[in-house]
Amino acid sequence: MIRVAALYRFARFPDPVALRAPLLDLCTSSAIKGTLLLAREGINGTIAGTPDAIEAVLAHIRTLPGCADLEVKDSQAETMPFHRMKVRLKREIVTMGEPDIDPLTDVGHYVKPAEWNALIERPDTIVIDTRNDYEVAIGSFAGAIDPKTHSFSEFPAWFRAHRDTLLGGGAEKPKVAMFCTGGIRCEKATAFLKAEGLDEVYHLHGGILKYLEDVPAADSRWEGECFVFDQRVAVTHGLDIGTHALCHGCRMPVGPADRQSPLYVEGVSCPACHGTRDAEQRAGYAERHRQTLLAQGRGEAHVGAVPPPKP
Repeated sequence: MIRVAALYRFARFPDPVALRAPLLDLCTSSAIKGTLLLAREGINGTIAGTPDAIEAVLAHIRTLPGCADLEVKDSQAETMPFHRMKVRLKREIVTMGEPDIDPLTDVGHYVKPAEWNALIERPDTIVIDTRNDYEVAIGSFAGAIDPKTHSFSEFPAWFRAHRDTLLGGGAEKPKVAMFCTGGIRCEKATAFLKAEGLDEVYHLHGGILKYLEDVPAADSRWEGECFVFDQRVAVTHGLDIGTHALCHGCRMPVGPADRQSPLYVEGVSCPACHGTRDAEQRAGYAERHRQTLLAQGRGEAHVGAVPPPKP
């Protein structure tokens, strides 16, 4: 089995450029694949490889400034879920577009998965899903508000536009509980809401992945599957691989029912994008899919395979 490690850490990296090459060299020499993002505000990403190799990379990351207490969400895959290894330099490790927001300065209250149900069932709590619309479409917590954003950078504008409706006009403001896949987006979102003047702001510690890992299915308030940004596409309780596939035409998750549609062509299109691609594009997708199948038959990874969408 391959160990898949999802991680992030808000930290102060004065010179992220200097951190890139040693990290990339270690990952490459250890046959690790995945993506890691470095910015002045910290590190974020998911990597996969043998358990020992992953542990060596995590040990290196924990030597970086402010990363000694790095937390990791582990899962397993039967085959390598990534095609290559990338370590990228970014302005933000998760893009919100609000340069004054700093989760290291002020952030909401962490809520452990075991305590999450009690919080979101309170009548004075509003629950907001901070993920993208295509992620929410395949699963979310019952009763959560879907901002219907296409990217996380749209979240601040959405909140400001709907603030009065969300919070109401009373003197007592509701508690705001937010969640995301692994914790990074909702952590930054709570820092944003704190900067907007809210105090009773909470977020799910470890994100949906930690909740699905820790909370028994019988006690769960989660409905559906959780989209993940690798070739597993989606996971369920216990972090078992879900039923969704990835459309290589539009890079969106496709459930079992949509894969039965005549508009679904594996590696080419799905009902959501079938009419939005011309003949030349479809032919290119079909050839890429053919090359991917040939590479799989040889026991190789096709480096031209389309990656999942970005958070």
